Amino acid sequence: MHIAASLLSADFLNLQTSLERVRGVDFFHIDVMDGHFVPNLTFGPCVLKDLHRVFNTPLDIHLMVENPLFFVDLYKDLQPTFITLHIENTPHLHRSVHYIKSLGIKAGVSLNPATPLCGLDYIVQDLDLVLLMSVNPGFGGQSFLPFILDKLKAFKTRFPHYQGVLEVDGGINANNAPLLRACGANMLVVGNYLFTHSDPTQALCKLRS
Repeated sequence: MHIAASLLSADFLNLQTSLERVRGVDFFHIDVMDGHFVPNLTFGPCVLKDLHRVFNTPLDIHLMVENPLFFVDLYKDLQPTFITLHIENTPHLHRSVHYIKSLGIKAGVSLNPATPLCGLDYIVQDLDLVLLMSVNPGFGGQSFLPFILDKLKAFKTRFPHYQGVLEVDGGINANNAPLLRACGANMLVVGNYLFTHSDPTQALCKLRS
């Protein structure tokens, strides 16, 4: 099980110190929001460039934006491990996924909680990562939606030969992490549970165990 720390839940006024506390994570999960696709604004590339000078933690960039290819070009020089697009607002999904892969970056596709899995039928074989949102995107600190467990099971049934990363994001903690793993998730995006914990190292151990 890989753990990605969601920077959306970090302390922005003390960002470096906040990230030092979760150094043991496998990825930094970067929610890029433009105020259009979701009603919030977050990180620009200049912030991540500064982080790169201090941290070598791989980046998992999640684009919650309109005009996603504009943002792919904005962030590609950071050489993240993953760039994930939303299926709901990427009209030429096949072309966009393969553009990301042509940059030497692994490509992912995200689905909002109520978005059906059928949209992945003709693209899943090209994906390095599938992200199932377990909250409605836009804000941190939301409660986990339990029906995502059924959606995970349905994904494993529908796509039994999928070998990539199956990621879940939203409201994840030590209580629901074992359930998600049992349903097939192999990467969890964790925000509030990690960043507000009195001992993030202990919290990380709980998540992984």
